[in-house]
Amino acid sequence: MIIDCHGHYTTAPRALREYRAQQIADFDAKRPALAPNLKVSDDEIRDTIEKNQLRIQRERGVDLTIFSPQAGGMAHHIGNETTSKHWTQACNDMIHRVCSLYPDHYVGVCQLPQSPGVAPANCVAELKRCVNELGFIGCNLNPEPSDGYWSGPPLTDKSWYPLYEAMCELDVPAMVHVSMSCNPNFHGTGAHYINGDTTAFMQLIQADLFKDFPSLRFIIPHGGGAVPYHWGRYRGLAQDMARPPATDLLKNVYFDTCVYHQPGIDLLLRVIPHQNVLFASEIVGAVKGIDPTTGFHYDDTKRYIEGASLSAEARAQIFSGNALKVFPRLKQRLEQRRA
Repeated sequence: MIIDCHGHYTTAPRALREYRAQQIADFDAKRPALAPNLKVSDDEIRDTIEKNQLRIQRERGVDLTIFSPQAGGMAHHIGNETTSKHWTQACNDMIHRVCSLYPDHYVGVCQLPQSPGVAPANCVAELKRCVNELGFIGCNLNPEPSDGYWSGPPLTDKSWYPLYEAMCELDVPAMVHVSMSCNPNFHGTGAHYINGDTTAFMQLIQADLFKDFPSLRFIIPHGGGAVPYHWGRYRGLAQDMARPPATDLLKNVYFDTCVYHQPGIDLLLRVIPHQNVLFASEIVGAVKGIDPTTGFHYDDTKRYIEGASLSAEARAQIFSGNALKVFPRLKQRLEQRRA
């Protein structure tokens, strides 16, 4: 089985985008915030999925995608706490509908109703709703809800602890994933995403988060940003600061394969143990074109795993085994289906 741990609903129905536009207009005009009440048929959802994500999955031989709302669309800096709550509920409910229509191909991961200056504890109720009522198996956690200005505390600050307590109680991981960049200095997918991945890892080096939460699990996407390429730097910094070895974080931190060329994947797999790497492609995501040097899509990451120097066992762990370890609720669900 091949499990893609990183998929977003980038092709969501027009009604969702129209609701967002109206929501922003209402906030700017100081009109009352309207809770989502979207009218979207099952056929509309099928049309968005079957022509896009599901078509590509079938063409590339991917069996199941761990699916979440569009990362760049989370845009937590927009509006206020109520804005984020309503938008998050609308997005998560749409993911639930996709997963209900295609239970063999998609399983949900939720967006959180984060907002700059609002305590992360505010996210606990939505996380529990999505896991306990909608059957989701994890969440996307934005380490930077001001979306490009880094105005909040690091992920290791105790203000995050109520959310981490809920994650451990539910036994769900988080993909540490920034949203859009509203800072013109940082291109969203080319700079801000990679900055977020790298910054999150460095924050974890500097603190003792996993001493307080030994069962907490994070996935750092996009191959870990700059981390694998500068692994010696992070090992050295940890040593210079008299911190535990950077390798200790690998008990709790995992990386995905959203790296869009063979040398990048090869480097990732030489530096990071294969037990800590989860297959991912991010389709339909940041890079959609065809690489002229190979003739294949940049985001066809399955080809890179197949082309890497790996044992059959290691390849199987990357394609599915590690995801089942990191997402135990997914493992339970698949076992129940087989029973």
